[in-house]
Amino acid sequence: MAKNEVTITGTQKAAILLVVLGPEKSATLFKHLKEEEIEELTLEIANTRSITPQLKEDVINEFYEVCLAQQYISEGGIGYAKELLEKALGADKALDVIGKLTASLQVKPFEFMRKTDASQLLNFIQDEHPQTIALILSYLSPAQAGGIIGALPPDRQSDVAKRIALMDRTSPDVIKEVEKVLESKLASLVNQDYNIIGGVDAVVEILNSVDRGTEKHIMETLEIEEPELADEIRKKMFVFEDILLLDDRAIQRVLREVENSDLALALKSGNEEVQAAVFNNMSKRLAAMIKEDMDFMGPVRMKDVEEAQQKIVNIIRKLEDSAEIVISRGGGDEIVV
Repeated sequence: MAKNEVTITGTQKAAILLVVLGPEKSATLFKHLKEEEIEELTLEIANTRSITPQLKEDVINEFYEVCLAQQYISEGGIGYAKELLEKALGADKALDVIGKLTASLQVKPFEFMRKTDASQLLNFIQDEHPQTIALILSYLSPAQAGGIIGALPPDRQSDVAKRIALMDRTSPDVIKEVEKVLESKLASLVNQDYNIIGGVDAVVEILNSVDRGTEKHIMETLEIEEPELADEIRKKMFVFEDILLLDDRAIQRVLREVENSDLALALKSGNEEVQAAVFNNMSKRLAAMIKEDMDFMGPVRMKDVEEAQQKIVNIIRKLEDSAEIVISRGGGDEIVV
């Protein structure tokens, strides 16, 4: 057994772990892997004939220890991780686990900023170049980035948002240099592949976290400077499932503007939670009629469902613009009773 433990490769361990986790959890993990990694692991799984109980236990324990180490490193760096692992696993085991991570550990850039209050970060980066600010915000949580971009001067808000949306790939060398200038103590990036950051999805998440006034200013500016980009962002900012962000009174207001035929079609592929939120805000008679229409229409094209959902989303945005409803969001939106 000792011999097998020495000769087993990392790919073999990963394959064993996936087998142990089962198909459902393994499929979820595959979504986060590159195509070539999936092919390599699939081949290894196919070649895995039998797994002894001891080997299974060893692989699971090692996986747990590595996850624990990465969590500690993320919270306070390698020194902090080593100290906690020594208490949990003993000195020798702690060194072994840290050693296994040394060659492959990737600490997310600007991790030290993710633990800092948004107001403190604002003072730290507000005088940086807009491109530098955009780079940093792309790595922060949407709520944290939204708090910062909302506090920037109006003329810089749209500039930074545009740079985030247009950002595609940034060299690790550039990221390292920015971290160095900002006195970062993060570990050096080991993976020299270009990192995909920013993009429309990133700016959408950030804009969904800022207050409505900031969002409106940024979008109005982008509509003038980058109309196609503004349109792409707007389409992703509120999706049909986000109707759950509305309170009952807002949902009832929206339903008064929606055609029953569009509602039945939109709910055809809606999840149970969304359907419940809608049906709970109409009369039992109308709810029964809508459900009957949904059953009667049979199979429908996804394109038609999406078009019906988009009509309702457009109504929601229109009502929000006219301040008739409020979409629950972060970044300072407050409801005055």
